[in-house]
Amino acid sequence: SLEAIRQWQSSYEADRQRNIIGQAIAKNGLQDAAYQNHMLREQKHHFSLEIQTLPVTNQKASGRCWLFAGLNLLREKTARAYQLEDFELSQNYMAFWDKFEKINYFLESVIDTLEEPAEGRLVSWLMTSFQDGGQWDMFVNLVEKYGVVPKQCMPETHHSSATNGMNDVIQTILRRTAAEYRRSFQQGTDIQQLRKKKTALVGHLYGVLCQCFGQPPAVFDWEYTDKNKKYGILRSMTPVSFFKEAVNVRLDDYISVIHAPTRDKPFGKTFTVKHLGNVAEGKPVLYLNLPMADLKALTIKQLESDQCVWFGSDVSHAADRDKGAWMADLYDYSGLLDLEMNMSKADMLDYRHSAMNHAMLVTGVNVVDGRPNRWKIENSWGDEKGKKGYYIADDAWFDQFVYQVVVEKKRLKAEHLAALEEKPIELEPWDPMGTLA
Repeated sequence: SLEAIRQWQSSYEADRQRNIIGQAIAKNGLQDAAYQNHMLREQKHHFSLEIQTLPVTNQKASGRCWLFAGLNLLREKTARAYQLEDFELSQNYMAFWDKFEKINYFLESVIDTLEEPAEGRLVSWLMTSFQDGGQWDMFVNLVEKYGVVPKQCMPETHHSSATNGMNDVIQTILRRTAAEYRRSFQQGTDIQQLRKKKTALVGHLYGVLCQCFGQPPAVFDWEYTDKNKKYGILRSMTPVSFFKEAVNVRLDDYISVIHAPTRDKPFGKTFTVKHLGNVAEGKPVLYLNLPMADLKALTIKQLESDQCVWFGSDVSHAADRDKGAWMADLYDYSGLLDLEMNMSKADMLDYRHSAMNHAMLVTGVNVVDGRPNRWKIENSWGDEKGKKGYYIADDAWFDQFVYQVVVEKKRLKAEHLAALEEKPIELEPWDPMGTLA
């Protein structure tokens, strides 16, 4: 009512502290006014356990973090084997095949759902599913089918580094095709005829991807110079043979462990997500849900074996990207506004406040009295922010905003290994754990 508004006006005018805070907010914005600079005292780039890794990479204006994190994990094995000071695997090569497979996956999903209503939630979700992001198992599918190549064999192009314009064009084609297929099906067109059309379109879009990314190499020579200035060359390699010889990592040995403490996802169970993938005949996304204490213990065990850890998190909260800090209490909005802001991790997931949106590598941890207090993170946003592109996350941020780590299965407990043999519980595509890094 107007009377209530007048009372609130008078109350605010009489509150000197709120007025002063309001002036600070009006000048600097909520985020800067809530910034707790003293938190940076804990941003110490010293770790009791740290893996020496290569210089950071840069995904630029693309959503390929999951590919960068996966390739950055693999390149460490190659760099050690060949004593390299700097080395990258081609992110463009992997992005090409990911886009190619996602085009086919999208069209297969359209054909599989022709009897679903166009205005239904499933079809609506599918129309937004073609994007840059991905998951660990999607990365595995690509590597196992197409191998990898050194960056020198397929360097970046404009559209590999800035994907929005190309994505918009391809999304338009795919959505137009979805509408066309649905009308044709309703008019009696046979599914096999639609599949023939699909094959022709996939072939044409292969050419579009070649125009944007370049054509992937089929055979190549890899030349390198090691840290001792010694020249080397591997001749007549295919992407698959290069992966087997120069990288030689058994990707089947790894599993995605998640922390999703919601009522519908009991710990100790496995989960998959409907319609989430890239390679149509590839392995589905698979998660093992465990308490955070287990997730951290597995991460530290892998670091102790001198292996980095691919992980998925939400980087949209409690972040200072310029300084390279993720700290749970970096911003005091509650104190600034006199409002309660805290939410449980389960509520953040259930009520869409938080979800996985970025993948990186854990490369170190500081453990004091048996407990971690900060984590070293290798990002893929270039070397101008943080400490030459390396970031620090405090343990409270890790608790709240880390949702997934990829670890070797051999580190799991017996009951967790047994859970991997059970049929996974299927989640709907729009489940919070269906988001892509």
